[in-house]
Amino acid sequence: MHKKLFIPGPIEVGEDVLEKMSSPMIGHRSKEASQLQRDISNKLKELFYTSNEILLSTSSGSGLMEAAVRCCTKKKAAVFSIGSFGDRWHEMAVSNGIDADLFKSEPGSITTSEMVDAALSSGEYDLVTITHNETSTGVMNPIDEISRVVKKYPDVIFCADAVSSAGGVKIEVDKLGIDICITSSQKALGLPPGLAICTISERAVEKARTVKNRGFYLDLVSLYDTVKKKDYQYPSTPNLSLMFALDYQLDCIIEEGLENRFKRHLEMAEYTRGWAKRNFELFADERYASVTLTTIKNTKEISVKDLNSELGKRGFAISNGYGDLKEKTFRIAHMADLTIDDIKELLVEIEDVLSIS
Repeated sequence: MHKKLFIPGPIEVGEDVLEKMSSPMIGHRSKEASQLQRDISNKLKELFYTSNEILLSTSSGSGLMEAAVRCCTKKKAAVFSIGSFGDRWHEMAVSNGIDADLFKSEPGSITTSEMVDAALSSGEYDLVTITHNETSTGVMNPIDEISRVVKKYPDVIFCADAVSSAGGVKIEVDKLGIDICITSSQKALGLPPGLAICTISERAVEKARTVKNRGFYLDLVSLYDTVKKKDYQYPSTPNLSLMFALDYQLDCIIEEGLENRFKRHLEMAEYTRGWAKRNFELFADERYASVTLTTIKNTKEISVKDLNSELGKRGFAISNGYGDLKEKTFRIAHMADLTIDDIKELLVEIEDVLSIS
């Protein structure tokens, strides 16, 4: 039995999208491949509200996160964390020999603009990383407020992890002044895993050119220059099957209408939060609750493992808490092509399993 996925990724993927992955292969150095990749880039620029270049990587989002901190840090990175994936960005920096400081918020809390201002005002840092949406805690950082602070420091490269938010929430990259905005295929874009995507500013590229030891496969300068000089080609063989699906899915997203898509995600989030507050508690401060998934505090001390096991028999899957929050929380994703009716159906099943009303 197929389980409908309400987990933070991989997310449920439509049959029509999966079918596009079986499109006949083309040569990755062909004019057809260039056209495919150019079309994808133009549509992603629309999604991200940017004129910056788009880079694709056959990797998870973590690949481009590592690339960003390795390629664009010359002095020291300020890594702000609101959960496990912010911590991971710091681990990436350290494991690559990058000088980096970690600024952690309490679980369920945000990175405040004051925290960012205090760090950057020291003059120690030339790169800052912000997690836009943290799936371990269900927190969405106030990226608008943070961006206003970062703009005060024009020599600092601004990197944002939008892996679990892009495609479900409006992210106006150029307006926010984000130099590198990263996402991946298996979250709100509604695709299988395997592709990472980022926007990259010319400022970030020029900074990267001054950094030694950027690596090879994930050298952002090499990716950028090859795209620019070789008509939307890539240095290594790209995942063409996923690109066929991405090109198609972006057409669907644009046809739905970006504002309509963002509104649908917010409607699902608000419905799920309301249910969570009636039956449990939200883990995050609702002012900063994620729009693409809800982390719920397990106030009834249910067995999330047993709940998910029973849901699985009924054709559904949710997610346990992440890391230290396992069994203390559970998570319901509401992103990509899921609808409010899907959410209502799931919550009715959960109520039935737990005998709550």
